[in-house]
Amino acid sequence: MDHKSLNMVIFSGDYDKALAALIMANGAREMDVQVTMFFAFWGLLLIRNPKNLSDADKTMYEKMLAALTPRHAEELPLSRMNMAGIGKSMLLNMMDQNDTPHLIDFLNGAQHKGVKFYACKLSLEIMGFKPEELIEGVTVVEVKDYLQDALAANMQLFI
Repeated sequence: MDHKSLNMVIFSGDYDKALAALIMANGAREMDVQVTMFFAFWGLLLIRNPKNLSDADKTMYEKMLAALTPRHAEELPLSRMNMAGIGKSMLLNMMDQNDTPHLIDFLNGAQHKGVKFYACKLSLEIMGFKPEELIEGVTVVEVKDYLQDALAANMQLFI
């Protein structure tokens, strides 16, 4: 049987886009497809651990960026109709009415199912995030390491 693999670049820091990516990652794992998710720039907001955030050894701009961005996945805004959080609240209520898991549930599920989580080393440096500020199980890699994985994949997605 052929080995199937899915490779995703997660560039967006939007709740709904991250939700779609994680639903696909979980579904692919349930189909026995190997999945790699490479988090870059705004996508890094999805894998921050709010318990480990620190201003130590950060520049003024890095501290400002950290203070102005969501601290963890459930704080991400919607890409459309966010309306200062009202749209997201409506979406979450509709999800709850349909017993749909939230983003953090899909994130934890993907990790539990063996999805590989990679963080872009350069993106971390540019945004002033430290590897120890990320959730457990994330590997920091250079883009060339990620691309080796992507070149071998059957499908690539950019979200």
